[in-house]
Amino acid sequence: MGAKPNGQAYTSAAMKQFQFKDKYKLFLMAFPFLVLVFLFSYLPLYGWIYAFFDYRPGIPLSQTEFVGLQWFTSLVLNPYQMEEVLRVLRNTFAISALGILTSVLPVIFAIFLMEIKNTSFKKIVQTLTTLPNFISWVLVYSFAFMLFSVDNGLLNNLLMSMGLIEQPLNILASDNHTWLSMTLWGVWKGLGWGAILYIAAITGIDPELYEAARVDGANRFKLMWHVTVPGIIPTFFVLLILGIANFINNGFEQYFVFSNAMNMSNIEVLDLYVYNVGVVNNNFGFATAISILKSIVSLVLLFAANSLSKLVRGEGVI
Repeated sequence: MGAKPNGQAYTSAAMKQFQFKDKYKLFLMAFPFLVLVFLFSYLPLYGWIYAFFDYRPGIPLSQTEFVGLQWFTSLVLNPYQMEEVLRVLRNTFAISALGILTSVLPVIFAIFLMEIKNTSFKKIVQTLTTLPNFISWVLVYSFAFMLFSVDNGLLNNLLMSMGLIEQPLNILASDNHTWLSMTLWGVWKGLGWGAILYIAAITGIDPELYEAARVDGANRFKLMWHVTVPGIIPTFFVLLILGIANFINNGFEQYFVFSNAMNMSNIEVLDLYVYNVGVVNNNFGFATAISILKSIVSLVLLFAANSLSKLVRGEGVI
């Protein structure tokens, strides 16, 4: 009778030691990525100090004039800068909102892709829709220039040869529907890649649920609506929450390559504005101050989205 508790204690100690070794191995596996995050995400935060100086390239920071909160207060006290920041925020929020609204498209694409019975055709479609994600925005713009250029653009040549237009359309330099066009280019580039997580979620759904639904007389579309969609809703909601938290970080490269003098007023998002102010106009202090405010807003949105997730789903994403 006395040996049993000792055996249980030995087993419990062995299990704890095994769990400790397992956690230790997991930490070692994650350690290189933690180092990368520290080097490229946290260490550069030292650069925030430039927001408190009137920095000019080539002059050591120790010899640069300390201006305190001048760049932060100028956001509010300078009417021109305030107007510019509001314009940029309008563009940023509008394009990000369109991105949130179109985030359901990868879900729909993944559902219909999984319904394709021909395996070879399914792989071809998935490959062709995923490849644009690995193409740089410079190449994407080159592709757009080949299609929509005023001089020998494929679309203009086709429309003129059909007699539908008399003069070429300058689509890339037009300021009409800039937000929508940028959103559509983003959807085209990221549709296949965005569907990968949802395809993985669909493959993780218990096949017995489909069998039970078929026994109850569910057809193909009812299976999608009543089994597939509920199975991927948690994944969609987590990605939606993360998208809301990342609302004002809608990138730089896309808007930089597509921007020109004609569409700058509607295509200049916050990241592009920081580049133009800091690098082009050589005002590093003011650009750093805007970046700090952007990071603070992103942090607030992250915690707000996490609170929303706890309220709706009962658990947070962080």
